[in-house]
Amino acid sequence: MVCPRSASLLLVSLLLSSTGLLFAQSAGQQATQPTPNSQAPQVVAPAPPIDPHAPHMSRQTRLEIIRDFETQIVYARTSFPMGTKGLSLKSGSLTPSGQELQQLLALWGPAVRPGDPAHISFVQIKDDRIHFDINGGAVHRKKWYEHIQVSGANDTPVPLGPNQSQQNPHGTYLDIYFDKYVPEMTAQQLRDVLVPALDFNAKSKEQAYLDTVPPKVKEAIQEHRVLVGMNSEMVIHSKGKAPKKIREKDGDTDFEEWIYGEPPQDVDFVRIIGDEVVRIETMKVGGEKIVRTEKEVILEKPDQNTEAKKEQQEDRPPNAPSLRRPGEDSENAPKPSDGVNPTPPVMPQDIPQAPGGGNPGPGTWTAGR
Repeated sequence: MVCPRSASLLLVSLLLSSTGLLFAQSAGQQATQPTPNSQAPQVVAPAPPIDPHAPHMSRQTRLEIIRDFETQIVYARTSFPMGTKGLSLKSGSLTPSGQELQQLLALWGPAVRPGDPAHISFVQIKDDRIHFDINGGAVHRKKWYEHIQVSGANDTPVPLGPNQSQQNPHGTYLDIYFDKYVPEMTAQQLRDVLVPALDFNAKSKEQAYLDTVPPKVKEAIQEHRVLVGMNSEMVIHSKGKAPKKIREKDGDTDFEEWIYGEPPQDVDFVRIIGDEVVRIETMKVGGEKIVRTEKEVILEKPDQNTEAKKEQQEDRPPNAPSLRRPGEDSENAPKPSDGVNPTPPVMPQDIPQAPGGGNPGPGTWTAGR
């Protein structure tokens, strides 16, 4: 005969065991099912394009844009020249570009390069454009305490903070132009407009730089390979800074040899002329020598002749006189048989005469006869 107390204890234990089994099964099912907030990378969908008939940007949107973008750190997708000549973005095109941009970079130096972090330090919304200062901007902006002057004994000015007004700013700027006025838009729509210049989705400097190079170069960098035709920056992203560099001369051509690796490992000799890889020599561990000189990737370079013709056309007035027939193209105009246009005659300079028409005095210059 089972006592009532033992029966009740047995019943309670059976209920607890069954409840625990059901809880474990439900927990296992939840663990196996993926949750919507998992660690998968989130891809920001592009916003709809800006309505061409949108009204002027409201004051509330202006404040939201300034609050959203100011002090952000993003990554550059192109080179920004240092100094008062920044970049302008309109209808998806950046200016200056090509040879003109390369000249500015050579003259003033780059403020940021493709893949470098860029700090949006100041945002200003004007009538037809939005102005972004990058890395402090091209002009030093005074702090609030630099506008205050306190005089001590004998009217001697007392500085209220560190004197930074003499520092040379090393930043740049970006102007985003719109037709007639700045329209109403969201922050994501403005980010989509800035895609040619700034990258808001990259999580690292390397990822931001890889998005700016051709697919073949991107694959080679990810595999730490160097291709003939790369520039020096691509080589650094692929193999890192060269432990050894040798500067030599081949005839009248100066070049640099970047050396990667040491025996008993494979050693790569990367020859760079100007800013282009022209030769890769690999010494294998077994003594095999592999030399590659044929171009494996062709990078887009600005055509200097096209840029020069463009500048000449811009400088030429629209109604300038011409000897060509109506409708005749300049490329099809008749030329000399040797292909060289004759040099226009130069008028002789006026020969200075002695005062009074007499013989020149001592110390005066006379033309040779």
